[in-house]
Amino acid sequence: MTRPEQAYENFLTGYNCCQSIAVAYADVLGLSPEMAARLSSGFGGGMGRLREVCGAVSGMVFVASAVKGYSDPKDFAKKKELYALVQKLAGEFERENGSIVCRELLGLQVKKEDPTPSQRDEGYYKKRPCPKLIYLAAQILERELFSGKA
Repeated sequence: MTRPEQAYENFLTGYNCCQSIAVAYADVLGLSPEMAARLSSGFGGGMGRLREVCGAVSGMVFVASAVKGYSDPKDFAKKKELYALVQKLAGEFERENGSIVCRELLGLQVKKEDPTPSQRDEGYYKKRPCPKLIYLAAQILERELFSGKA
C-alpha cells in the first residue's frame, strides 16, 4: 500500500485529517504510530474544530518539519528553506482545491464549531471530501519530499 493509500485508510479508521497523514509517515519520522497520532491530534478539524487550516495541510507541515525542520533558532537559512517548502506544499494543495482552509473546503459558513467531534458513520464519509484531500496531501508530500514515490 502506498503512503497516500495508507493516509486515506487511516482516516476511514477514525483518525482525523492531520493524524491520517502523520501516522502514514510515522516510521519515516522515527515515531511510533501512537506517538505520531498523539502529537498531531489537536490539528484535526482545522485545529480543534476551529475550521481554520485543513488538517491534511497541517499533516504535510508536520511531516515536512520532522524531515526538513531546524532546531537552532539562529539558523535562518534552514528556517527559510523550511518555510519555502511549507509554502510550496500548501500552494500545490491550494491550486488543486481552491483553499487550504477547512471550513472553505467543507463549504461551512461557521468559523468555529462546538468542540465535540462528529460521529463517523456512512453519511459522514459520503458528504466529506476529507479522504480525497488527505490522499492528495500525501501525494504532494511524496512528490515534493520523497522523490515522487507515491
